Amino acid sequence: MDLKNIIFILIFLAAFIFFGYSVNKLIKYLKVAKKKDDRFDNIPTRLKRVWNIAFAQTKLLREPLAGILHLIIFWAFILFIFAVLESIIQGFYTPFTLSVLGPFFTVVTIVQDLFGLFVIVAILVSLYRRFIQKIPRLQVDKHGLKDAAFILVLIMLIVLSMYGENAAAYANNGMKYHPYEFRPVSAFIAGIFFNGQTETTIILYEVFWWMHIIMIFGFLNYLPYSKHLHILTSIPNVFFANLDPVRNTLKKIDLEDENAESFGVADIDQFSWKQILDGYSCTECGRCTYACPAFTVGKSLNPREIIVNIRKRTLDKAPLIVEGKTEGELYDKTLVHNYVTDTALWECTTCMACVQECPVMIEHVDSIVDMRRDLILTESEFPPQLNSVFKSLETNFTPWVFNAADRANWAEGMNIKTMAEDKNGEILFWVGCAGSFDDRYKKVTKAFATIMQKAGVDFRILGTEEKCNGDTARRLGNEYLSQMMMHDNVETLNNYGVKKVVTACPHCFHSLKNEFPQFGGNYEVIHHTEFIEELLAQGKIQLKDESEKHKVTYHDSCYLGRYNNIYDAPRNSLNKVAGLDMVEMKRNKSKGFCCGAGGGRMFLEDEEGGRINEERTREALETNADTIASACPFCMTMMTDGVKHFEKTDEVAVKDIAEIILENIK
Repeated sequence: MDLKNIIFILIFLAAFIFFGYSVNKLIKYLKVAKKKDDRFDNIPTRLKRVWNIAFAQTKLLREPLAGILHLIIFWAFILFIFAVLESIIQGFYTPFTLSVLGPFFTVVTIVQDLFGLFVIVAILVSLYRRFIQKIPRLQVDKHGLKDAAFILVLIMLIVLSMYGENAAAYANNGMKYHPYEFRPVSAFIAGIFFNGQTETTIILYEVFWWMHIIMIFGFLNYLPYSKHLHILTSIPNVFFANLDPVRNTLKKIDLEDENAESFGVADIDQFSWKQILDGYSCTECGRCTYACPAFTVGKSLNPREIIVNIRKRTLDKAPLIVEGKTEGELYDKTLVHNYVTDTALWECTTCMACVQECPVMIEHVDSIVDMRRDLILTESEFPPQLNSVFKSLETNFTPWVFNAADRANWAEGMNIKTMAEDKNGEILFWVGCAGSFDDRYKKVTKAFATIMQKAGVDFRILGTEEKCNGDTARRLGNEYLSQMMMHDNVETLNNYGVKKVVTACPHCFHSLKNEFPQFGGNYEVIHHTEFIEELLAQGKIQLKDESEKHKVTYHDSCYLGRYNNIYDAPRNSLNKVAGLDMVEMKRNKSKGFCCGAGGGRMFLEDEEGGRINEERTREALETNADTIASACPFCMTMMTDGVKHFEKTDEVAVKDIAEIILENIK
């Protein structure tokens, strides 16, 4: 063992001891989280998703150019592990090479050599996009920009030092490859600068070898203190992400827990460890923010900032908790109010666009709703407009000021039976609050009921026994009120032995199908667009062979699309209408843009920025369609208001799928 090996071993030990210390510290910070969260189930499914999202990077590739650049850099890291491993072993035993791998080493060396070029190009393009082209979503604070530049340049220097090391080694071997080695790029570089072994090439080999290994150790130890911490945490974060195929099925709070000091989340120690890991894993790529409808129209909500601030608060407060400190300026602050503003929290429409676009599976909306829960259940701090909403829910079982006794008035003269009159129907039609009380959406309710009657469907309604599904209260953070609604509705449905439910409201659909099971309500729940598609496929309703030509664009409801992956059913039905020309908006399906009414925003005023519904309506009008089709009462209201804003009421109609189908039934 020579001096080089001794010096290397000392550096190696120092680097990995310090890295271990840094990682252990981050793990300790995760443990300050009090909320339990079991994420160790269904390991095979989790591993499969790690492959699809972390390794195949399918979510990043939704934006092709940026996705390909990142994919190249990511896979280069994976492939360069062999080069790093070889250099580390050489630090212990200088003559070692991975040629012991035989023919496999040939594959490894040529791939590494070629990928090095790809990485250099990818980094140069990335630097251009961030610092010259200045892609908006990539713009962060000065520290973040410096950090990004440092990491990108460091990666490029690591690759260049690898080329220098390999070229010098090629020269020192008499301008020949070692056994099973094939590095055409390195050999080409050696041919330009060297002509066989010399004292210079021997020295340069050592210089490049030390540069390579020290920069790798430096890179490794810089990561825990960098915004690029995600390089270490993103794969675990993807592994531990919610497996539920339905997004944002909120977990219930045990409101009867006598030991609970508060409900919801005011600070990081009230989160789960996974929510803190989300903070660690944020790449600050901005995809969430630039998909966010609130941010798009100039509101202060910035999903990236919320997650970054969760990380900042963790790094500020967690050390104090670990050290047992209970006072001080930092300790007196809270995540809510001091790091994340109330205004930003109330501007979220819970549309899930941020979660859809996040390449590392961060669950932004869960954290936002948890912080809303604290504001309402613990602090009683919320926008004054919500007072009337909550009061109406308590007294009238609807967020609007309508008399509960009038809930079934829409059905007068239609000969529709309630469950109280006859519970033996084939299916329960859950009408929902908007379908029961809103004058415009009552027309949709009647249209869908008429379609079912024409198809011979034996259905019932609850009538005045139906109450709000609880979605609005729950997304606003009023878990107490939402649980009250859910418990009451489950009791009613179970008493009647309901098995199958159809509804025209995506919010009702999501709650009944995915959240009522938390309270003992297990039903087969179908959205009316799925049901209409089914009736058409079965021939129970038939459409006209000819009809007036129309150009229609369809607006995807977030709760139907991103939440429940129902994109095709409404389109399939519309495409069967003769004379109807379907045109898509620029943002559609999983990239669709919110109407602005979800998450309780239907009942809140726009106090800053523009109106989300106007942005979406503008996009719909750009298609030159004469009809905007929707499948949600909230969407219908928002799109109708948008059409009025642009003074296009006489030219463009807003209709539900059920209305369009009914108009075209034989």
